Amino acid sequence: MSGRQTRADRPEGLRERKRRLTRQRIAEVALRLFLEKGYDETTLNEIAFAADISRRTVFHYFDSKDAILLAWQSGAEGIFHTALADASPDSAPIDVVRDALLTMVSRYETGEAIAIDRLLRSTEALRARKQADYKRQEEALFAALVQKWPAPENRVRLRVVAMMGIGAMRIAAEAWSAEQGARSLDAHLQEAFAALTDRAPQE
Repeated sequence: MSGRQTRADRPEGLRERKRRLTRQRIAEVALRLFLEKGYDETTLNEIAFAADISRRTVFHYFDSKDAILLAWQSGAEGIFHTALADASPDSAPIDVVRDALLTMVSRYETGEAIAIDRLLRSTEALRARKQADYKRQEEALFAALVQKWPAPENRVRLRVVAMMGIGAMRIAAEAWSAEQGARSLDAHLQEAFAALTDRAPQE
């Protein structure tokens, strides 16, 4: 394993820790209110009051309620990118992405995650924001893959792998949501990746 120090290895400064904890508190309080009262019925003033901060502070961390609702994904994405960074560069990129996504989805195996997913699909604006977020995830994944396999001749292949990986995750998440968690997200994701290697479509 490389001795190179990663961001996760470096000690967290007091200011950085304070910012992280404040952002986390806002997100947790907002999600609780969204689930208790409903997304549209919850105001930013109520979120600020419940988090014991000013409305201005809320806007310092999040530009909208949409952004707060999507913030719950950041922890899972951190798990995903850590798994990517730790994977062996001798493995096939598509296998690295699959295994990292399977590591990440453990965060989604809760009733709360299903309720949050339902909220994300509850309005047209949130659905549009969620779709745009898939594009951001694809670009971030491509950048992470290029960092692991930096040779220029890999770029086209890695771009395709990033598209396939996020596409598989998107299909799995949609099926999982439609079933209301009847089967695990892990099972849906493995099924989606298996379909990528199935060369004989059903007639």
